[in-house]
Amino acid sequence: MSTTTDADLRTPAEVSTALPAAQQPVWPDRSALDAAVAELGTYPPLVFAGECDVLRDRMAAASRGEAFVLQGGDCAETFAGASADNIKNRIKTILQMAAVLTYGASVPVVKVGRMAGQFAKPRSSNTETREGVTLPAYRGDMVNDFEFTQAARTPDPQRLVKAYHASSATLNLVRAFTTGGFADLRHVHDWNRGFVANAANQRYEKLARDIDKAMKFMAACGADFEAMRTTEFFAAHEALVLDYERPLTRVDSRTGDLYDTSGHFIWVGERTRDLGGAHLDFVSKVHNPIGVKVSANAQLDDLLRMIDLVDPERTPGRLTFITRMGAGRIREALPAIVEKVTASGAAVTWVCDPMHGNTFESASGYKTRDFDDVVDEVRGFFEVHQGLGTVPGGLHVELTGNDVTECLGGSEKILDADLSQRYESVCDPRLNHQQSLELAFLVAEMLGRD
Repeated sequence: MSTTTDADLRTPAEVSTALPAAQQPVWPDRSALDAAVAELGTYPPLVFAGECDVLRDRMAAASRGEAFVLQGGDCAETFAGASADNIKNRIKTILQMAAVLTYGASVPVVKVGRMAGQFAKPRSSNTETREGVTLPAYRGDMVNDFEFTQAARTPDPQRLVKAYHASSATLNLVRAFTTGGFADLRHVHDWNRGFVANAANQRYEKLARDIDKAMKFMAACGADFEAMRTTEFFAAHEALVLDYERPLTRVDSRTGDLYDTSGHFIWVGERTRDLGGAHLDFVSKVHNPIGVKVSANAQLDDLLRMIDLVDPERTPGRLTFITRMGAGRIREALPAIVEKVTASGAAVTWVCDPMHGNTFESASGYKTRDFDDVVDEVRGFFEVHQGLGTVPGGLHVELTGNDVTECLGGSEKILDADLSQRYESVCDPRLNHQQSLELAFLVAEMLGRD
C-alpha cells in the first residue's frame, strides 16, 4: 500500500450530525468532547484515499469470483492488547490462513484486518449491574474501561484520541510486517507445515503436501519469489462511534470526494443500520468500500433501500453484505436475500460472518461459540451461493493469534471446562490460532470443490 498522502486535512462540513445515532456514548462533559474531536480533526489521515480505491477494486474482483476476501481480527481491540507481539501474531495467523485459502480458491486473497480502529462495540443495554451495583456498560476502550468501577466506566472523550494513536501505532507495525519480508510466502508456508505436523491436524496433511508441491514447482520454473516477499493488507472496523469517524473524514485532494481516513473498509452493524439513522447516512457520503451486517431478520425491502442509499451508482466493490445468520438459519434465510438483491442489479460482494449468529452461554457461564457451528455456517453459505449460481466472496472472522480458550471444539477439542484456562476477550469469544488455521483448511477444501 502506498503511504503517500492524498487527502486534505480539512474536516468537511458535509458530514451531517443532525440525524439520530444509535449506540453512542453518553459523554458527561460536552466541552471535553469538543476538545477531543477538534484535536482529532488536526491529525493526519490514518489511511489514504488511494488505498481505499485499491481495496474497492479488490472487493469488486471478489464479487466476480476473481478474488476471495479474508477479514479477521479481534472482536474488540484493547489499548493493552496493541502490543508488538499481539499484532504480529494476528498478522501471522491471517497470512497463514490466506496462503491456504489462496491455494484452495486459486485466486488472490484480499487480506483485511479487523484492527487499527476496532476499539468500540455496540451493547444490548446502556448499563451493567453486578451484585446490586449499576454502572455504564463497557463500550470499548475508545469510550471507557472494562474495569467495573464508576471512574473506569465513565465515558472519557480523551480515549478517542488514544484510540487514534493506538491505531496509528498498529498500522505502522502492520505496514512494516507486510512490506519488510515477514509476509514472505515461503515463511508463511513453513509456518503452516508446523500446523499440520501436530497429530490433531493430520487430516489436513494432504492439502499441505499439495501446497508444498506447488511451491517447489514455482521454484523450479524460476518464479520470482522476491515479488512474494510483500503483500497488501487493509484495515477495517465498525464505524460505530461517530465522534471518532467524523473528524477523521477528509476531502480527497484529487477528486473532492469524502473518505473516512480512520480505516480502508468500514462497516455498519446490525444494531445501527437504521435507514433513517446517522450511521447509514454517514457511510453513504464517504467513498470507502462499505460493509453492512445482515442477519436472518433483515427485511428485503429495507436492504434494497439501503443499496439505493449507499450504492446508488451500483459500483462494484462499493458495498459488501456481511451475512451473520447462524448455522441453523443460513440455508433457510439467505437464499431469498441473495435472489432479491441479485435481481435488483446491485453489485454486492457477499461475505460470511459465521461468528455472531452462533454465540451462546455455556453451562459454566462463559459466552462462547462452537467451532462446528462456525464451520457449518460457512458450509451453508457456500451451498446457498452454489445453488443460486452466485459468488461467495469471502469470510469475516473474529480471531486472535494467541492460544486462548474462548470457543469450544476444533481439533484441540476445547471443552466447557477448558474455557476458564485462558478466556481473555472483553467482549465476544474469538477463534484461537489453531482453530483459525483449521477453519482455513476446511474452507480451502470447500473452495476447491466449488
